[in-house]
Parts: sequence; structure tokens; C-alpha cells
Amino acid sequence: MSESVLEEYLSAIPDARAGPVVRQLDRIIRETDPALDAAIRYRILMYALDGDYRTWVCAINAGRRHVALNFLYGVMLADPGKVLRPGSSVLSSLDFDFGEAVDAAAVGAYVAEAVERKDEYVANRAAVQDAAYAAAERAGRRRKARR
Repeated sequence: MSESVLEEYLSAIPDARAGPVVRQLDRIIRETDPALDAAIRYRILMYALDGDYRTWVCAINAGRRHVALNFLYGVMLADPGKVLRPGSSVLSSLDFDFGEAVDAAAVGAYVAEAVERKDEYVANRAAVQDAAYAAAERAGRRRKARR
């Protein structure tokens, strides 16, 4: 990844206090898998393999209150510390407060697993989405679909 992509992203974040966390996450992601490409898509910093941003691996999203590290198919990731926050559909996130120290080993493990499981997600996308929707309904995070 070009350092200019990171700098471009940082220049547009809503709160500069997020910068150090974004830099830490970017470094960990790039060190975990140097084959990941990075680009700004939908105002977030996305990381993908072979330029496949349709099924991106992870993304950094610096908001007004915290920084999130999103995993597109996060529902497939092991979460031994139960720190992943469920998102929409199959997405899950790790949230970081501004100024928070990032556990490089833990984040690196999540990124490595996401890279490792990408092909499995792509091959089974519909089944993974259906299972995630059903789990969200059971947990009360999603209303049942209308028939």
C-alpha cells in the first residue's frame, strides 16, 4: 500500500485524535499480510486481496467517537475474547477509543484469520448470510423478514 492512501484517509477523518489508533491498526494490518491492498471506499480505509474490494477483508472506520476495525465476514471469525461487536448482516467490528493502545497480537490474529477464511466466505456467501440473519433474529438484533 502506498503511504499516500493512509495520509489521504487521515486528512479526511472527522477527529484528528483518531489518527494514532488508525496508524497503529494500519501498521498491524500491513505487517500481518503485506499482500493486502488498501484504498479509500465509502469514506473508509479498506483492505482487500488482489484488489477485490467487493469482498474486502477488513476496513478502518474513524468516527467522531471511536475507531472501528470492521471485518466483512466477521461472523465467521473465532472470537475467544468476545470483543467483536456484531454489525449488519455478516460484518463484525473491533472498537477502539481515541488514544487506546492497540493489542497488536490480538488484532493481527483477527486479520490473519480473516485473510485465511476469505475464500471460504466467497464460496459460501449465501449460507453464511442466512445463518447470520437467523442468529441476529434469535438475538433480537433483527426483525423477522416479511413474507
